[in-house]
Amino acid sequence: MAAELIRGHLDLLVLSVVARGARHGYAIAEQLRLTSEGDFDIPEGTLYPALYRLEAGSLLTSEWTVVDGRRRRMYRLTRAGKRELARRTREWTSFADAVQRVVSKPARSQM
Repeated sequence: MAAELIRGHLDLLVLSVVARGARHGYAIAEQLRLTSEGDFDIPEGTLYPALYRLEAGSLLTSEWTVVDGRRRRMYRLTRAGKRELARRTREWTSFADAVQRVVSKPARSQM
């Protein structure tokens, strides 16, 4: 999927994945890839800045832990993150519904 289509929605996608349970960066990227059936193959250079931005905005919190013998930074949704996820989900649903109405209706003559 074109990067332009994902841009602007990455935060919503990341918050949605982390809402399902704490994950480290690679696991977030893998979940995005799996649930989108490969459409959202987010490069590390895009994902990690988003994670840092969401954490700086107090929407995510993180802590170091050991997973499969490796140190990993695990990200969790904060209360503010849950509220923001709900807000962005409503916003996205409204936007997607409006787009669907426009693209699915036949054009009418202006005459």
